[in-house]
Amino acid sequence: MIHTTIGSAGHLLTIIAFASALLAVFAYFKAGLAGTPLNEVTSWKKYARVVFSIHAMAVIGIVFSLYWIIGNHYFEYHYAWKNSSLSLPTGYTISSFWQDQEGSFLLWIFWNVVLGSVLIFSNRSWEAPVMTIFALVQAFLTSMILGVVIPGLDLKIGSTPFLLMKEVMPDLPVYKMDPNFIAKDGNGLNPLLQNYWMVIHPPTLFLGFATTLIPFSFAIAGLWTKKIHEWVRPALPWALFSAMILGIGILMGAYWAYETLNFGSYWNWDPVENSSIVPWLILIAAIHTMIIARRNATALKTSFILAIATFILILYSTFMTRSGVLGNASVHSFTDLGLSGQLLIYLLTFTIVSIALLVYRWKELPSDEEEVSTYSQEFWIFIGATLLCLSGFQILATTSIPVYNKIAEAFGGVLNMALPADQVAHYNKFQLWFFSLIIVLTGIGQYFWWKRVGKDKLQVLYNPLLVALLISAAVITYQGVKEIQYIVLLTTSIFAIVSNGAILFQIVKGNYSLSGGAVTHIGVALMLLGILFSSAYTKVVSINNSGLMISRSAEFTNNDNKENKENITLWLNKPEKMGDYMLTWRDVRVEPRHIPGYIPKSWVDMIENDFHAVALRDIVVNDKKYNSKGDTIEIFPENFYYEIEYREPSGRVFNLFPRAQINPRMGLVSSPDIQREVDKDLYTYVSMVTNPTAEPVWSPTENFTISMRDTFFVNDYVAILDNVVRTEEVEGIKLGEGDAAVKAMIRVLDKDQEFVITPSFVIRDRLVARKPEVNKDLGFRVQFQEIDPSTGKFTFAVNTTQRDFIVMKATEKPLINILWLGTFVLVIGFIMATIRRFKDFIKMRDKENAGVLKPKKNRKPAAV
Repeated sequence: MIHTTIGSAGHLLTIIAFASALLAVFAYFKAGLAGTPLNEVTSWKKYARVVFSIHAMAVIGIVFSLYWIIGNHYFEYHYAWKNSSLSLPTGYTISSFWQDQEGSFLLWIFWNVVLGSVLIFSNRSWEAPVMTIFALVQAFLTSMILGVVIPGLDLKIGSTPFLLMKEVMPDLPVYKMDPNFIAKDGNGLNPLLQNYWMVIHPPTLFLGFATTLIPFSFAIAGLWTKKIHEWVRPALPWALFSAMILGIGILMGAYWAYETLNFGSYWNWDPVENSSIVPWLILIAAIHTMIIARRNATALKTSFILAIATFILILYSTFMTRSGVLGNASVHSFTDLGLSGQLLIYLLTFTIVSIALLVYRWKELPSDEEEVSTYSQEFWIFIGATLLCLSGFQILATTSIPVYNKIAEAFGGVLNMALPADQVAHYNKFQLWFFSLIIVLTGIGQYFWWKRVGKDKLQVLYNPLLVALLISAAVITYQGVKEIQYIVLLTTSIFAIVSNGAILFQIVKGNYSLSGGAVTHIGVALMLLGILFSSAYTKVVSINNSGLMISRSAEFTNNDNKENKENITLWLNKPEKMGDYMLTWRDVRVEPRHIPGYIPKSWVDMIENDFHAVALRDIVVNDKKYNSKGDTIEIFPENFYYEIEYREPSGRVFNLFPRAQINPRMGLVSSPDIQREVDKDLYTYVSMVTNPTAEPVWSPTENFTISMRDTFFVNDYVAILDNVVRTEEVEGIKLGEGDAAVKAMIRVLDKDQEFVITPSFVIRDRLVARKPEVNKDLGFRVQFQEIDPSTGKFTFAVNTTQRDFIVMKATEKPLINILWLGTFVLVIGFIMATIRRFKDFIKMRDKENAGVLKPKKNRKPAAV
């Protein structure tokens, strides 16, 4: 049965959400107009709240409808079929909601509803102008999932997630035979997104995107209502909150990349990564100028520009990643769903309106009567904000190269500009120097901010500088840092920690709530130190010393055979030396549901195109029996885990389980496993594997007729028939009275070890059964063919196949925990600063409200 009701309801609610957003724009706009009578303002506000409430309920209904479709596996809907499957666990089923464009837009819309509702009830004095902007943004965003075609014009607005499969792919032959056909399973979630971080990273990131609208809305509202100074106080705590959430979202994405992708790092300067960090950098600059905007006119003007620029850059990044303009420039970008025109209108509308309003009000903005002194707080904050903006501009200028090409094409020209071949080196070359300057300014700026230093008191900076130089010299010597750019970044970061730490120590003694800035700066400095050592001094430990080329593919031969030199081959159960470690690939494992950890693939017989397997033996893990032989158990399909044993010279042994999936659409998809130590991470992933689901291809049968103790040769191996003995048990064959069975003991000599293969010969019910034995370590299959009592000779049929192997890469990332420690400290600092500014705002808001409500003394009664 096709469940059309829930899809129709979702589509209807989308139309209601769009219409109610437009009505809320109009109502709030009327309430915010300066000439509107006071009694009408109240009426328009009440009406606006009602229609925004309807909008909010409609959005929640849309979210519920789409979750219902995905959660109940209604694969008649294209969105559910494309992004989910029956085998997905609950967490990944949830994350399939935002895998595609429509769901991610809906996530953004939902967060705007939540934030808009909070603003309505927390700041009534700014409600009308701020919510006008909010509702307008909601109208544009809702139009992206509208999926309506205007009759006559053949104009489609938005792309709805509530389309049935037969509406999206009507030409599929199956619909001619069965118009009500429903797929039994879905296409599944992108294997790279099957990570717990992807359950929480996108919602956090989109909350960060949504929060940038709040400072923007207050800035536009301030220009609109001529409250030139007043907008800063309510906007500042929200700007801090936005920077914290957006920063956490970006860092979650970095950690997801570190844990899931196999490029060996947490940041690759991908265009989509860049499009999120640039608005964050500009937002940080805006926060710093907003802090001093109430006493400096230039800072106030700059705050307007940067608050507006932050949100415009969010829209620009949305256009780049969702319009298809990036093409193959990013692995994270969405394909174009025909929304590029709408996205461009969305971007241009807010860009043109906000810039026009700012230009219109520019002459009314105050100006400074005198220049800012070099020894003032304002000067150093301006320098820091300028460097942050320059850093963001450099990233944006390079990232936008595909956009330049598209613009040239639109006007009939050809630019053929290309992104840098080595993007990491290109961006690092600039950003390293930018952040060396930025981080040193955080230390100097703190001393000027707290008036610990001035024109005649510069010597106060000497002590932290001296301490920083001494610590830096020790670290440089111990860690062997030689490159000048790394020495500079190391020294400036340590100076920032020492100077901010000294200020922090003095502040905490007075009022710890004022120390958010210093804590945040220390967090950034720690992060830079962690980035420096974990990226610049990553050590590849999987050096190929065999002298043999692993692969002739471009992936392995590019950059002077880089991957051939930095990967090693492991054969099943054959130890291999790697640096200080002795490595052994032990097994291929699968992940069962409801059983902790992974179990060997050989314990189960996996059912093809299903998420179940039959137990071939009792499933016992950690001395606890979970299933008996013959039971059908649930497993997480597709993924295989390669058990690699690491043995250190000290005798310590640990196992890593890097993940791999042979994906029909994407080829080999591998994810690392990480051994975490205090001073480093050992990062391991597989680059090439023998397909664990493929049946082995056996060589033509070769027969050997031999006597006891005879030696025979198969490929490069020496085999010896040691014995033939009677046996009472043969796996898979039940022996009865009068049956007989023998097994051969064949010893196979490898270079470093011996293997014993025991094929069986069975006479059961006067019929001969031959039970072959397969040894995966050798790629052998031996079958006991005949026994000749007259000659005392035995015949064996032998087949060989490619031995199972993996190709793996391992790197050591020193001091990476300093990066994660810095992240934690950074977030703590942001929380402290945000709480403090929210308290200041609430205190001032309540004071202003009390002043409005309190009757003036000696006021004469009005004449009747």
